Amino acid sequence: MPESRRYLLTALFGVAGVLAAEHLLAGAQAPAPGSGGSPKAQPYPNGRDPNRPQGLDEPSRPDPKAVERANQQELRTDVMKLYEMVADLKDQLEKTDANATFSLSIVKKTQQIEKLAKQIKNLAKG
Repeated sequence: MPESRRYLLTALFGVAGVLAAEHLLAGAQAPAPGSGGSPKAQPYPNGRDPNRPQGLDEPSRPDPKAVERANQQELRTDVMKLYEMVADLKDQLEKTDANATFSLSIVKKTQQIEKLAKQIKNLAKG
């Protein structure tokens, strides 16, 4: 019985090795011409023409100060929204009986507040 297991394992590892080698050899072969798989050859080492004027085909970089201002504005609006949600929750809690269980709307409101607070925290981190 142990010999049959050994033969089975040897055969399985052999098949796995052949499949792995076939995959590696297939990846090493160049794609057929005209298949569109190869990138277009670039005449310059870094792919840019040194004589081409700056700004053409180059992605513009956003102004860091403008991005920071936009983040600050988004933070302010989110904090105001959070403040309003907390005030609404406070009003709802004051209207409920202290001995009663919380309603589903209160639980959902707290989940929304928690989600917004996490978004604000992540936005503040940068």
